[in-house]
Amino acid sequence: MSRPVRRVNDRMRHWIWPAVLGLAAATLSVSSPAGADADRSGLPEAIDTVLGDPRMEGGVASVVVADAASGDVLYRHRPSGRLMPASNTKLLTSAAAMELLGPGHRFTTDVLTDGERRGPVLRGDLYLRGTGDPTTLAEDYDRLAAKIAGSGVRRVFGRLIADDTRFDDHRVGDTWSADDESAYYAAQISALSVAPDTDYDTGTVIVEVTPGAKAGDKPRVGVTPKTDYVDIDLRASTVAAGGADTIAVERRHGRNTITVSGTVPVGGSATKEWVTVWEPTGYAAAVFRDALAAHGVRVSGPTRAGIATPEGARRLASHDSMELKDLMVPFMKLSNNMHAESLTKAMGHKATGRPGSWRDGIAAISGYLKTAGVDPGKLRQVDGSGLSRKDNAPADQYIELLRAAKGEPWFADWYASLPVACGPGKSVGGTLRSRMCGTPAALNVRAKTGTLTGASALSGYVTDKDGRELVFSIILNNHLAPSVKALEDAIVVTLASSARDKAVPVMPRSTRVAERGGDVECSWRKPARC
Repeated sequence: MSRPVRRVNDRMRHWIWPAVLGLAAATLSVSSPAGADADRSGLPEAIDTVLGDPRMEGGVASVVVADAASGDVLYRHRPSGRLMPASNTKLLTSAAAMELLGPGHRFTTDVLTDGERRGPVLRGDLYLRGTGDPTTLAEDYDRLAAKIAGSGVRRVFGRLIADDTRFDDHRVGDTWSADDESAYYAAQISALSVAPDTDYDTGTVIVEVTPGAKAGDKPRVGVTPKTDYVDIDLRASTVAAGGADTIAVERRHGRNTITVSGTVPVGGSATKEWVTVWEPTGYAAAVFRDALAAHGVRVSGPTRAGIATPEGARRLASHDSMELKDLMVPFMKLSNNMHAESLTKAMGHKATGRPGSWRDGIAAISGYLKTAGVDPGKLRQVDGSGLSRKDNAPADQYIELLRAAKGEPWFADWYASLPVACGPGKSVGGTLRSRMCGTPAALNVRAKTGTLTGASALSGYVTDKDGRELVFSIILNNHLAPSVKALEDAIVVTLASSARDKAVPVMPRSTRVAERGGDVECSWRKPARC
């Protein structure tokens, strides 16, 4: 995956050119209408024309459109062609999690001990045990520490044990790019971690760089949450007003040293970067130890990780995450990779009783997919998020999932978690909030986006002009254009604009309009959001 362009303003104009199809539809021998409605409406010809756009020259597409109620296929183009679905993989993971873990599932973080208490002194180890919560904040660890202090404990003669054994110790997914190690959308996965804010990008810290008072001064650097777990190597300088802003923030491989380099002009705006930590278990333990100290609780022994809490240990304090149905919102709206991976490992643990792993989690997801009418033998899934370029899936299997999900008792909550075209704010519109505005698709389409370099996808639900609900899956690969989102939008707006007997063809936005930063999921570009 390409690294995101830092501080790119990606609020591009998303306007569509309605046009009568004066050009002949591209000849695509693998495309075919699949019913009388499609033949009468001219829908296949309209979509074929969009796929014939020069931006897809030399590329490949798998596209299917179907009636959500009847299952009648209205359009297909290489329906079984396996392509990289990018973050459309999260549709598989999220649906399986709702079924296998349940909408009411909560992750629990406990503090326990097997020591003896005498007045304010606890003689024995203190265990911080996680179960994979990807939403735990520093303030949650502070509340746990406050409960320990509130019970009267002031001194712990023992170690602080970070029990992350609910998951295995494989921190990164199959074929995740080494270039993305410090990028927050590729954070390491642990059963214990910390998210720096309520976007819940677990396993990261926020580094904020502001200019000094005058040229030659060192910029000021702040870290959220405040922690000594990471060190700042400040190599940047402040330059005169009007100078270049070239600040770069990256973590060194295998270490928790974050290098801040480049220049920032006097009076310039602050730069914020979300940067991953090395070994999130230690990060969680460090934040908790600091919280204990702030509440007057001193732990005399060292911190140790990867040791299981002994049977019979007494619970001293506990924190429960939000319910899964609520966690689905930041997960799916913002396409949070780490949520997907934590859920995958949690499903693996529940299915086997072993430490959660990608292997067992993917097997559990596959088991659910079979019950939903999806054939796992026709796709390859190696992680929960779609960050791996080894993930392969065809559009027709997403159609099966989208239709099957409608019959599930948890469907309403899952559906509500999908990004909404032109929806207000990131909690509603999510990764679609700046797309398809001013068209019949606005506030109509609910769909999951997906983007990697050379791979783009959009799958979900849209209601046509007759009030008929359609399901669609669009997977585009091997394009050299920076983005083909305009083509996805044109197809979906065409669906929203059309009736059973008449397609209203929509042309993609002009190639003359710049589409910057199209090589990664738009929510992965911080702090500039879509």
